[in-house]
Amino acid sequence: MQTIARQRWLDPVDRVLGTVATRALGQDSPTPRAVRNALHGTWLQHPLHPAITDVPVGAWTAATVLDAVDTLRPTNELAAGADAAVAIGLVGAAGAAVTGLNDWQYTSRDTRRIGVLHATLNVGATLLYGASLVMRRRGARGAGRGLGLLGFALAGTSAYLGGHLVYEKRLGVDRTSGQTPPEEFVAVLPESELPERQMRRVLVHGMPILLVRFGDRIHALSETCTHMGGPLSEGELGEDRVTCPWHGSQFAFDDAGQVLRGPATFPAYCFETRVRDGQIEVRRADSCQQQPAAAVAPAAPEMAAASSPG
Repeated sequence: MQTIARQRWLDPVDRVLGTVATRALGQDSPTPRAVRNALHGTWLQHPLHPAITDVPVGAWTAATVLDAVDTLRPTNELAAGADAAVAIGLVGAAGAAVTGLNDWQYTSRDTRRIGVLHATLNVGATLLYGASLVMRRRGARGAGRGLGLLGFALAGTSAYLGGHLVYEKRLGVDRTSGQTPPEEFVAVLPESELPERQMRRVLVHGMPILLVRFGDRIHALSETCTHMGGPLSEGELGEDRVTCPWHGSQFAFDDAGQVLRGPATFPAYCFETRVRDGQIEVRRADSCQQQPAAAVAPAAPEMAAASSPG
């Protein structure tokens, strides 16, 4: 992988891909935001691109197996099945290309050359399988199978690179995974230190949490953007959302941390908040709907007595 990362000849391809992605699918492109969000996978709460890549990989694997069996025991059914699998794979490859291009514009510098080679191999595999399907339909099944095998080799190599980008470089991985939100209320900040409509970052068990006050309501979300780990406390605060300063993902305060705008797909953790003894306390919650802070009951008398000196 280090050898690939040093290949400067991939940079011009990177620039072309970046230009196409920005003009066709960027935030200032004519493509509606709802479409871009759908291509990212915000509705699925999971990146859509790796899910779609299973279609061409699976279909072309099936075609390879059917071709092998058809070579040993030729039947019309096996040949038709292999051809259909090749065609299904081509449709899936088109979907994978669009979703991958939509995600591409937000990748980091240290992954781009590997990503460029990943994309280039996918294009090559798709062209080979397209040619394979044409040869099959012209009756040149031997040539079609040969082109298919070459395409399968390229697709397999590309899939390996894609796995490296996910498992090693953590592309498409929830960047809050591994963080441990508190299950019980924990004091995190004096209430007097949280001004109106100003974001504050606090740490709880090593997990960064974002606090913001709107009137008598205090909201809390995980402070790490789930997309690439951007610091949400340095982003833009809206009436009901926060925007990541790195790539523009938006998370809702009042809707369980749901993603309102990609490229993020995983929701943020949300926390229940209360004020007790002048301290803001948080704990993990399934819903981010907050009650007014003034309505929270004070500490029980016996707990206060137990904490008093003497």
